[in-house]
Amino acid sequence: MKARIKITLKSGVLDPQGKAIEHALGGLGFDGIEGVRQGKYIELELAETNPEAAKAQVKEMCKQLLANTVIENYSFELEEA
Repeated sequence: MKARIKITLKSGVLDPQGKAIEHALGGLGFDGIEGVRQGKYIELELAETNPEAAKAQVKEMCKQLLANTVIENYSFELEEA
């Protein structure tokens, strides 16, 4: 199975990288940008074939390592290979 994981900062958490991107876009002439939030995207290939077991496995990976759940949200989708 393939897992596609999206990790973003929770609303209210300052995003200095997002601000830097917003500023750089303005400097390049892209007007009208009113806010940028950046995040992470991770793809995993899993040997697990049971969707429920894979879901539980990815959830634990996110909680223990991939996402800082104090300041980040995560979501994921699974796809059969």
